[in-house]
Amino acid sequence: MQYVVIDLEMCKVKRLYKKDYPYNSEIIQIGAVLLNDELEVTDRFNEFVKPKYGDLDNFIKNLTGITKYDLSGADELPSVFERFTGWLPKENMTMVSWSMTDRSQLIREAEAKAIPTDEYFNLLLESWIDCQLQFAEKMDMGTRQYSLEEALIATDVCADGRAHDGLADALNTALLFAKMQKEETLVLNPYYKRAHDGHKEEHLTYTMADLIEEALKKKNQK
Repeated sequence: MQYVVIDLEMCKVKRLYKKDYPYNSEIIQIGAVLLNDELEVTDRFNEFVKPKYGDLDNFIKNLTGITKYDLSGADELPSVFERFTGWLPKENMTMVSWSMTDRSQLIREAEAKAIPTDEYFNLLLESWIDCQLQFAEKMDMGTRQYSLEEALIATDVCADGRAHDGLADALNTALLFAKMQKEETLVLNPYYKRAHDGHKEEHLTYTMADLIEEALKKKNQK
């Protein structure tokens, strides 16, 4: 089995376009990586998408690092989506993302823009894997919604690139997903594990700053 791990970045859509486009966000980047049957990254897809209705405001620009220059030379979604689906392996493949938000966005935006999807892609939509939910289940925390950043810290997965870059987030999700497939019992960062085991009934938020503080305490105790 091969896996394509995808991450979308999106911008906001102004209300004045609601008649033509009834959704709040529009895709501006598709990032994806391919994992082979040995869970190794073998290929990557990364393209910016020029929005038809959305606006790249300062918040999204600062969050993603995407600029208006990046989008000005990009194609709109129909062309990028065609190239993306053409890049996908044609058999023995499952889609993966961090939460099901990206799956929902693809479905809604393709429908709103009358972008055709073939039978193969529609089958992929049915077998889509929610990596965020899988992680919560591995952590025995039910349906708690972890951020990707926290999950990477918790599992000692060394993050690559900038958070909220489509390709970087897809790659980091793929690394975490591969780790979860390989480890029947997920091996956690020891500091995070201690906090997790002691706070399963509480809302646990553990950041890199917490890990650094724990490491300094341990060092000072020596």
